[in-house]
Parts: sequence; C-alpha cells; structure tokens
Amino acid sequence: MLTLLIGGSGSGKSAFAEQLIQKLPGERVYIATMEPFDAECRARIQRHREQRRHIGFETVECYVNLSAAPIPHGANVLLEDLSNLLANELYSPQGGGTDAVRRGVETLEARCGNLTIVSNEIFSGGSDYAGETLRFMKALADLNREIARRADCVVEMVCGLPNVLKGELP
Repeated sequence: MLTLLIGGSGSGKSAFAEQLIQKLPGERVYIATMEPFDAECRARIQRHREQRRHIGFETVECYVNLSAAPIPHGANVLLEDLSNLLANELYSPQGGGTDAVRRGVETLEARCGNLTIVSNEIFSGGSDYAGETLRFMKALADLNREIARRADCVVEMVCGLPNVLKGELP
C-alpha cells in the first residue's frame, strides 16, 4: 500500500505517519532524508532519533540514491521526507536529480509491504518566486502529483487533523 501524507510545516504529518506505521504488523523502517549540514540540523536529527527509539522503528539515513537504501522486503517504510530528498538530489554534488527520486520511490514501492511518504505543502506561502526556488517548487509539485495519482491513500494534514483526499487510511 502506498500512502502520501502532505501538509505544511508543523501540521502534524510526521507524527500521524508514525502512528499509521505503528499500527501495522511487521518490521518498521524510518528513512530519514535530512542531511546534517550544521549543528542545528545535527541536534534536530538527534532529537528525532531519540523520539523514534521507543516506538519500534529502525532508522536508515538516506540523503541521496534512495534506490540503494537497505530496506528489507515486506517492511513497513516511512519516508521522511520527500522535499528534503528532492533538495538533496537536486543540489548535492552526489545527487541524481528528480529522476533519482522517482526511481527511488518506485524501488521502495516494489520492495516494501507498506510505503508511507511524507511531503511538504509549500505552495501557499506566496507566488513571487524565481530561479532555483521556483525550479524546486515545480519539481516537488510534480512529484507530489505523480505519487498522489499512484497512491492508494492521500491525506492532507491541517492543524494536526487528517483530511483523507483519496482512499482509506491503512
């Protein structure tokens, strides 16, 4: 099953995604995509690791090349998050661009039992963007639409409340 959770910053999408995966039987894998660029990122990553330690997730750090992530067949996977992964693939020297993200998602979808993808809704903050910011926003919008089309379930998180847009919650 493929589930897409989308929402703005602080909308509760990550916590809700973790709750969904925790209800599923079997192995749980959390794919973390935030690259530790500075002390603030490292502290945030450490805080997230501590939070996940007690809820039964194995954490796999994967900043680029999602297709190569060591994910056991049939696992319940939470990809956190699509926008970080896309930024890494577009702007990291090791990145493979938007197509690498697509291939990675397809590989995960074929390998795991349940795939839950968290993505950001970044499009309601204004419209006067140009250059690389606009390129990133358009690429994320394209990926969000592609995944939503294929997904069994699409949920928009608003103020911690799930709004199911497609399908049924797992």
